[in-house]
Amino acid sequence: MSDENIKNAADATAIFCMPSADATVPDLMGSTRPGYPTLSILKGPQTGASFVLDTPEITIGRDPSSSVFLNDMTVSRRHAVLHINGNSARIEDLGSLNGTWVDGAIVKSAPIVDGSTIQVGTFRMVYHTTRPQRIQTGE
Repeated sequence: MSDENIKNAADATAIFCMPSADATVPDLMGSTRPGYPTLSILKGPQTGASFVLDTPEITIGRDPSSSVFLNDMTVSRRHAVLHINGNSARIEDLGSLNGTWVDGAIVKSAPIVDGSTIQVGTFRMVYHTTRPQRIQTGE
């Protein structure tokens, strides 16, 4: 290859970047249809783990006795608690060091709905009350 061809090939190199709007959330629940709300980890050391929220009060923290045990130093021992009452749910931060985030906003206490994202330390989770139906794409 000539020097000019090498220079042209180097100039033609492009980096592929996917716009975040085109990215999709992985289907962590598969074909299961939960009878109770679920909390699935989308990002963090336990990516892919799902927790069935089958009691009215769900503790979240680094303490091994927590209902949702998140073993990472960015999570407080007693980080947050989820209160589930029928079709409604609320998350409450328990004075954690790094805070609790719901749909991108830091909160002390906030209602959560199906599809809400919750961030605790390095963990990003999604709350589901029902299993969303798959959309047929024709492929």
